[in-house]
Amino acid sequence: MSGRIYRQTARAAATEATRRRIVEAFVELSRDRWFDEITLADVAAHAGTTVRTALRHFSGKDGLVAAVPEHLAPQITARRAVRPGDVGLAIERLFELYETSGDAFLRFLALEQRFPVLAPLLEAGRAGHRAVTAANFAPWLEALPASQRGGALDAVVIATDVYAWKLLRRDMGRSEAEAKAALRGMVEALMAGFSERANACA
Repeated sequence: MSGRIYRQTARAAATEATRRRIVEAFVELSRDRWFDEITLADVAAHAGTTVRTALRHFSGKDGLVAAVPEHLAPQITARRAVRPGDVGLAIERLFELYETSGDAFLRFLALEQRFPVLAPLLEAGRAGHRAVTAANFAPWLEALPASQRGGALDAVVIATDVYAWKLLRRDMGRSEAEAKAALRGMVEALMAGFSERANACA
């Protein structure tokens, strides 16, 4: 590799690392603060860079938010993916995500109508949740007639949504272990029902 190509490659890698660090700083700050309380200066300081650099990469806070799904979605998908049919591990992975980021998701959802810039981020989250849920519970869903799969998937998506976690952990004050057991019980009941329906249609 020539010196010029090496320098270009190193520069591109450094640029990507800076972008990733800025996005991660915004995500980390979002775990404890509301969206409208986070400034670009806060993000830059947390990322160990300058506002000028953040502006050069994202043009502003809206551009930064728009970049979050590209960075965050693959991470969440990788964290949640399990061997299809492993209900216990699927619930474990879901709680790992919600226990660290559930409150941040809820704050974003609460502000969705006030800040349209959040819409693509939240739509990406909804689409990702649905796709991972479909993959993790495929053995039951795919055994159903095609006409029933969409509605069945809707039910599992709702049962494992962040709002279900909120009800158990925040509103009802259940411990993580209690909430996890309750959610697993709901999901297993759904899977049992899907199996009965599949057998009835066989």
